Amino acid sequence: MSRSASPKTVLPPYVCSYTGALLAGVDEVGRGPLAGDVVAAAVILDPDNPVEGLADSKKLSEKRRDALFDEIREKASSFAVARASVEEIDQLNILHASLLAMKRAVEQLSVQPEFVLVDGNRKPQWRYACDTVVKGDDRVPCIAAASILAKVTRDREMVQLDRIYPGYGLAGHKGYPTKAHMEALARLGATPVHRKSFAPVKRQLELI
Repeated sequence: MSRSASPKTVLPPYVCSYTGALLAGVDEVGRGPLAGDVVAAAVILDPDNPVEGLADSKKLSEKRRDALFDEIREKASSFAVARASVEEIDQLNILHASLLAMKRAVEQLSVQPEFVLVDGNRKPQWRYACDTVVKGDDRVPCIAAASILAKVTRDREMVQLDRIYPGYGLAGHKGYPTKAHMEALARLGATPVHRKSFAPVKRQLELI
């Protein structure tokens, strides 16, 4: 006798206690890859000029993300993109590098927020009043907008890195540890944009 699959849990929309216009959302992209920077974005949306169709960037097609990327940049009250480098990831670890990238993104906003919503369950050490929102990129429009800016930015950078370091397939897998990437890493060795503190890269370097 077959069992029916349990229903997927759907989290409710997040209700923020802050009701003003200077609300920023911040999100990062690139914690899991073996190569490339971790990229974060912060966005303050304009309530008088809304962006329709915002959602978790991972659930959108590349074409839709690209269209929303341009629309967010055009309509947002303020936006900024920042990063933590491969060297900082190796020095700090990926969690703290991700928090650093998010802190930099919010600090670089041309309009400073009164309140910040951070995707996930950890917040950076900073001066801003804030709250964390688990799966915020699927529940909060300004976090969704930030996730789109961060993902499109990072994806485009990985396409550029693929031209500099051919043979790894970076344009396709964006640095994630796919089978093809692992095989290329074993065959070609690590590049300067690989994260040396990540176990698969570290093992490869130990073989040299």
